Parts: sequence; structure tokens; C-alpha cells
Amino acid sequence: MSLLVIGSVAFDAIETPFGETGKIVGGAASYISLATSMLHNNVGLVAVVGEDFDMDFVKNLNDRGVDTTGLQIKSGEKSFFWHGKYHMDMNSRDTITTELNVLGDFDPIVPTNWKNPEFVMLGNLSPDVQLKTLERIDTRPKMVVLDTMNFWMDVALDTLKEVLKKIDVLTINDEEARQLSGEYSLVKAARVIREMGPKYLIIKKGEHGALLFGEEEEIFFCPALPLKEVFDPTGAGDTFAGGFIGYLAKVGKTDFESMKQAVIYGSAMASFCVEKFGTEKIAEISEADLNNRLEKFSNMMKVQS
Repeated sequence: MSLLVIGSVAFDAIETPFGETGKIVGGAASYISLATSMLHNNVGLVAVVGEDFDMDFVKNLNDRGVDTTGLQIKSGEKSFFWHGKYHMDMNSRDTITTELNVLGDFDPIVPTNWKNPEFVMLGNLSPDVQLKTLERIDTRPKMVVLDTMNFWMDVALDTLKEVLKKIDVLTINDEEARQLSGEYSLVKAARVIREMGPKYLIIKKGEHGALLFGEEEEIFFCPALPLKEVFDPTGAGDTFAGGFIGYLAKVGKTDFESMKQAVIYGSAMASFCVEKFGTEKIAEISEADLNNRLEKFSNMMKVQS
């Protein structure tokens, strides 16, 4: 099953109570691509970077089987850059610097051999770019998953709602779900949001796990794995999304039972991501590491009768 990933490939600088980085690789599509490539070997990337970008990271994606022919490299321009500082609770953060650079006028070009993907992951980007990407795909994918954030709800709500009509799964956090729906109860919020278009909704609750809402009041909850140390939550949601859709593309299924398993895979991937800064941890884990982590999730969720 072919899986197309669209999103930002960028630079981040991160400060947390446990340390800080200089300029390192970040961006939604970076995390998503690393996670999907752990599970699936037919992944294509559509993104844009400047000539200042770390091409060793691109080579690493290629070595992992990710097709980067859809990655535009803009000569004489700089890559998107975000600098953020997390508070002690590691849930709230302050943005210190945002430099759009090449992302400011990103025109997503889908390579000819990727115009008929069976699975599509629309990473957190402008709804205009997300909509334009879908319009440039020739056939309706088997599943389209979209990630967004409260910023786009503030500045581009109408376009976001247009995109929501064209997708299957939306992934957002609990605060964003309440903002988008106008409902405090997440159950009510899920019903309102699903009426906007997506058949399924995933509400990410950080250290408190994730909720999957489906048709006919179907609900699944996956807890987050308690960790001894959390260094950096940046990219955890993107890594979750990559693990989620990567699993579905691997098995080629889109039913609710398969999505429940995909949520567990996404949660396992995200639990690795936060253990080091940036993409470092997710880039170094092995299949054995993932299987051991999945076993921990299974044991944690098991109930003896």
C-alpha cells in the first residue's frame, strides 16, 4: 500500500527544563516519515526546505526507504525555523521565534508516481496547502488522515472546514477539539466534529493517552506509557500520527478494529519520541525496540478475568 506524507521538514531550537538544543531537524513531516518508515516500505514525501537544510537527514530518510523526490530544495532560501521554550509541566510552551522562510509560499508538487496513493497523511500545515495537495491527487485514497492545530482554527477556519469534508480521520488535542466544536465534553465534541466530515476523530491527551471516536458511538481509549524521563514533547503528536497511519498502510485495512491497534502503535512510537530531543530517539530505535514497547502497552492494558 502506498503512503504519501505531506508536511513541514524544518529546523527547530528547543528549550525544556531539562536542557536545550541548538538548531536541529524538526517539522511534522520529519517525525511522521521516520515513524511510518519503521512500519512500511512504500512511503513518499512532499515538503520543501531551503539550501541550508541538513541533507544527511534526507539521506537517512532515503536509506529507510522514503521516496524524497517530492522534497523541494529552494536554492538561495532558508528552511522553516521554530524556536520554542517549554514550561515545567512540559505541556505548555512559549514560541520565541517563527521564521516561515520557504514555507511561506509552499506550493506542494506531487510527483507523477505519487498521484494515486492509497493512504495520505496531511501533516500540520496551512489548510490551503492541505486542500491543494488533495486536489492534485488523481484518485480518492483509501484513507486520508489530517493533523491541524488551534492556530489554523483562529486564522483559516473556513478553509479548514473545507478540508475536513474531504478526509477520513482528524487528529487533534483535547484543547483543539473543544475549540473546533464549541463543546467542553469530548464525547459531544467528537460528535460535532464528525458531522463536519471526518468519519473518525483521534483526540490526543498527551501524558493522559489518546481517544479514538468512530461511527455509532464507538470509542477506544489508549493510555500513554508512564516514562521515567521526558526530555522533549516536540513532535510526539506527529510521531503518533506516523505510527497510526504507518500501521494501517502496512496491514492495508481501515476498519475500526485495525484503527484501535494503530492507535497503540502510534502511542508506542510517541513514547520513544519524547525520550530525547528532536528526532534523535525515533531515528535510532529498532524493530526489536518497538516490539518490546508494544508488549509493555499490551501488559499495561491487559485485564485478568
